[in-house]
Amino acid sequence: MRKLIECTERELLQALESGESRTVFFYTPFCGTCKLTERMLDIILQMEPPREIWKCNVNFSPQLCREWQIASVPCLLQIVNGEPGGRLYRVQSVDALYAWLEAASFGNKR
Repeated sequence: MRKLIECTERELLQALESGESRTVFFYTPFCGTCKLTERMLDIILQMEPPREIWKCNVNFSPQLCREWQIASVPCLLQIVNGEPGGRLYRVQSVDALYAWLEAASFGNKR
């Protein structure tokens, strides 16, 4: 079973320098909607999603949030070849979230 991988702004920047593609969940610890989204992600992670999902606390990542224009939380962001891509700000259901992750899998299977 996979888990969300907590990362700092620095760790995320280092990983992206290599041009990797991944999904990042931006959140704040006191956001109720973020907690609900995280529970949905936990369910999806038990189903073996197409790739790992990182999570990043926006309170400790101000540079990235400004640079990538993270407008609100929760935010799921697809990173494609080291560049920000598709965003998802409103998660309606586990099914919809899983479909969004599947559609943006970039061919990175595990």
